[in-house]
Amino acid sequence: MVVELWNNMEKKIKKMLLKLYKRLFFLLGIILPKNNNLIVFESFLGKQYSDNPRAIYEYLKEHYPHYKMYWSVERKSLYKFENLDVKYMRRFSLKWMYVMNRAKYWVSNSRLPLWIPKPKNTIYLQTWHGTPLKRLAADIEEVHMPDTNTEKYKRNFLNEVKKWDYLVSPNPYSTEIFKRAFQFDKVLIESGYPRNDYIVKNKNNEFEIKKIKEKNNLPLDKKIILYAPTWRDNQFYGKGRYKFEIPLDLNLLQKELKDEYIIILRMHYLIAENLDLSKYDGFAYDFSSYEDIRELYLIADLLVTDYSSVFFDYAILKRPMLFYVYDIEEYRDRLRGFYFDFEKEAPGPLLYTTDKLIETIKNIDGIFKEYRKKIEDFHQQFCNLEDGKASQRVVEKVFTKK
Repeated sequence: MVVELWNNMEKKIKKMLLKLYKRLFFLLGIILPKNNNLIVFESFLGKQYSDNPRAIYEYLKEHYPHYKMYWSVERKSLYKFENLDVKYMRRFSLKWMYVMNRAKYWVSNSRLPLWIPKPKNTIYLQTWHGTPLKRLAADIEEVHMPDTNTEKYKRNFLNEVKKWDYLVSPNPYSTEIFKRAFQFDKVLIESGYPRNDYIVKNKNNEFEIKKIKEKNNLPLDKKIILYAPTWRDNQFYGKGRYKFEIPLDLNLLQKELKDEYIIILRMHYLIAENLDLSKYDGFAYDFSSYEDIRELYLIADLLVTDYSSVFFDYAILKRPMLFYVYDIEEYRDRLRGFYFDFEKEAPGPLLYTTDKLIETIKNIDGIFKEYRKKIEDFHQQFCNLEDGKASQRVVEKVFTKK
């Protein structure tokens, strides 16, 4: 009885403190003056120092050092920033609340919590994080996510979009979709993705590739398979707690490919579990929490994915891509739906079993020749703006107003 009373009281206190915190955030947004040189960056809900926000941050740091810049970091990811030469603060701390309200600019690649009000004179640059294959926001017909429904999800998403002042698009195809799916009517910057500047500049840099492999203790005499699947909306334990079971037979992959290949697994940022790959030591590596996927693209000899937008970025390299789509009917027809005929236009073969994947990898040179024209066409359609200057274009549009 005493324990139950204590738990109820604890819940009430937490609820009261949260309400007070939100109220204080709102009031500070009205009271505090803006620092026009202060910028807050956040990547994937504060989990990483990565992606488009990182590229924009690094460009500003090099070319416009007068800006004072902070990274917003969730509590569990603070350790990732300890050895980085960046200023950072814990998300939802008192310092974070103060800096967020003093900052002239917010830069993020995913949605901020809906309760956060954007102060009157704050400029919110939303970079997003991928070229869309699967349907987004208002274009989703039926939502299968925890603690929400289709109507609520769309309403909350579009309320967040109203706070965005700028939105980055990687190509004309994305521009059309973003405007409709996000119902975005402010400034859309069709620039290419800032995060891809690094790939463009280093795609033939053998020294950089070797350095990354050595830094991560990867063998230099093996080819690298990068496995980077998306997450499934309907695979979760509860709100904020997603699950993912590896659909690949790693035992078979190891048996058949270990002499020539290693495999790097890069799971989606929403997935909570840490993979246990100890039985595949020397063959399979968990890089799910790796600082930035851009380095993994660079060292990968071939990509295995499904419906993840990673293949739009990897296409810059014009290397082989394989699509392991064991559940394509459910994903296409029930969970999300696609914006184009993926089965017809994918720049690589669609595979449905581990056996077929292995067979294809063993014959990758022939497969690559077969799909070379498709890869070139795909590159022209989706990567034509990727020239290594996307960060510059975004910075000049938002921060220097050129």
